[in-house]
Amino acid sequence: MVRTPDRADVERARKRLAGRIRRTPVLEVTEGLGGRPNPLVLKLELLQQTGSFKVRGALNRLLGAEIPRAGVVAASGGNHAAAVAYAASKLGVTARVFMPARASAAKVARVRGYGVEPVLGGAAYADARAAALAEASRTGALDVPAFDDAEVVAGQGTVALELAEQAPFGTLVVAVGGGGLAAGCAAALTGSGVRIVAVETPGTRSLHAALEAGTPVDVEVSGLAADSLGARRIGELPFAILQRAVERVVLVEDDVLLAAQRTLWESCRVLAEPGGAAALAAWLSGQVSARDGERIGIVICGGNVNPGSVVLE
Repeated sequence: MVRTPDRADVERARKRLAGRIRRTPVLEVTEGLGGRPNPLVLKLELLQQTGSFKVRGALNRLLGAEIPRAGVVAASGGNHAAAVAYAASKLGVTARVFMPARASAAKVARVRGYGVEPVLGGAAYADARAAALAEASRTGALDVPAFDDAEVVAGQGTVALELAEQAPFGTLVVAVGGGGLAAGCAAALTGSGVRIVAVETPGTRSLHAALEAGTPVDVEVSGLAADSLGARRIGELPFAILQRAVERVVLVEDDVLLAAQRTLWESCRVLAEPGGAAALAAWLSGQVSARDGERIGIVICGGNVNPGSVVLE
């Protein structure tokens, strides 16, 4: 049985990443958003290098491994690809990344901006993942999983450690795709008493389906958040953590994601991608409740979106 990361692993990841990533800011919203009065604290991971939290896990994986001459390989709907390309460029190693053919132009451009030409093909993340694993087997390159890896999960968990220091909270709301971010945050917050609420969409319900089945299972992927939260199956390692750590999992519809994007822009002048706004969408839809006097932590996890494609009026 594979050991799941714990708080000590997340602490080690934070030391390893020190000086290599941004300590992203928080935005305290005391007047409430969407007409709800409870104070919120938004962790702005969309301001991280590469535009999402993903660089934390990718760098931690590369820094903790012996990189072969063939370099590294990864599969991603977009944000992890950019993170691996960035990490490889900083460490001077070769990277090859595989992305679905439908990956957004903004995310493809982000990968290219770090000097890596992505290999586009297949309809979904699972197809890119199969291609990446085949490449790793053929060349001997180091595989850098998007979420189903202990070092990746531990790196993502540094988000929660930072936020707890910046603005203590009683509940953390976090989006789930393959589960790496939520699982890392859960590992980081073990024993803290913080409640964790996971957020998915009807078209990206990998954790919902796994909890119903008692084990990770495949789901059909669709909707606005498919390019960031669209894992066909939640990771085995993240699921082992989340099935015991998450208080509840909520679903938010695509129209609520759009409303959350607009609210972030109108109220905070923050422009997030749909998946990046999912955690706030759960709050706006009334599916997350605060205990008396409690502050709610919300991770705004990604901002790799073409501004011209977002309807903000």
